[in-house]
Amino acid sequence: MRKTWTLSLALALPLALAACGGSAPAGTTNGGGGQSGGTIKIGSLHPLSGSSAADGQQMDNGAKLAVEAINNAGGIKSQGGKKLELVSGDTQGKPEVGQSEAQRLIQEGAVGLVGTYQSAVSANVSTVAERNKVPFVIDVSSADSILAQGYKNTFRVQPSSTVLGTAGAQFLDQVAKAAGKPVKKVAVLHEQGPFGTAVRDAFKAEAQKAGITVDPAIAYDAASVSDLTTQVTQVKASGADVLMVAGYYRDGVLAAKAVDTVKPALNAVYGVANGAFDLPQFPKEVGAAGEGYFDANYHADMTKPEMQALAQLYQSKYNDAIRTGAVLAYDSVRVIAAALEKAGSAEPAKVRDAIASGEVPTLIAGPGTIKFGPTGENLNATPILMQVQGGAPKQVFPADKAEAQPTYPAFKSQ
Repeated sequence: MRKTWTLSLALALPLALAACGGSAPAGTTNGGGGQSGGTIKIGSLHPLSGSSAADGQQMDNGAKLAVEAINNAGGIKSQGGKKLELVSGDTQGKPEVGQSEAQRLIQEGAVGLVGTYQSAVSANVSTVAERNKVPFVIDVSSADSILAQGYKNTFRVQPSSTVLGTAGAQFLDQVAKAAGKPVKKVAVLHEQGPFGTAVRDAFKAEAQKAGITVDPAIAYDAASVSDLTTQVTQVKASGADVLMVAGYYRDGVLAAKAVDTVKPALNAVYGVANGAFDLPQFPKEVGAAGEGYFDANYHADMTKPEMQALAQLYQSKYNDAIRTGAVLAYDSVRVIAAALEKAGSAEPAKVRDAIASGEVPTLIAGPGTIKFGPTGENLNATPILMQVQGGAPKQVFPADKAEAQPTYPAFKSQ
């Protein structure tokens, strides 16, 4: 680990972990509770290969930085300063692979899991976690169906698709009306899995309450799509004044390139839980074509000094700008670490109970802490609206989180 890790970040982020006392470590029922040579194992499950490998590697890196920060601050103090050990698995973005990798990591002694990016993969991992009674903290995967099973061992840091889609429609309606240009019709372009479908449904239901027509809704396979020109041509023909896009990073870039080619008459391209539009890499990759793009998402709060320090550390260590997914993985590891501290034990059942009753600081914009409700949802998960301005994503709405004012219509020609 490079020496660019700042003292303030090293001390501030694990602070909540040290504040919780606990008893001596107890025995476990799953492979020795992840304790090997004095370490406690946490499993990281993300797509390290395949179409979402860049995002998956970012998230695995974020988990690694959390482990390093906690270990550098003295480890799990209630357990004699035991160090954490991150064991990683590659889901390849495939549900069946994620399921087998989750089982492997548990058999190797992981006392908790974080992951996985794709909702379909997280759904399978949650069944493994429930069967083995090992806590699983979802960093990124928003489909409502995952936590609708009544499982007791799965928790989600980011908002659900319903929360994201509903807030996304509300933000769009409010921003457009404030600009004197109310939205009349929205076309939706979404990945066809449980994530994109759930965001579409929630967005459409809320938009219709505001008198906005949502049509057409066009689905695509994020894993195999190589061009979205045909779909955006259909959007152009629909006469929609806004295009909403719900998908991952690679397909978000494809959507921007297609819009630049087809040039539909839009007031805005508006992401909801989009994996591309609010990331610093996006405007760098698509250039001027991405200027003005919105995204309503759960996002790292770059106004926080601790978040700025983590971004600097990530850039220095990995030569890349940090994505929100990496921050969510970072936070998810801290959730498990705080539970290990509070429980004073590496027994998964005790860790699970400590997660359910705990409250952990977060670097994501919102109330400032992660606190789970009875279904495993983070009660404090609140999306914000971002917009690419001057070649960089900025927080623009609500006003109390804004770094800049939203520009709407987003395109000068409109």
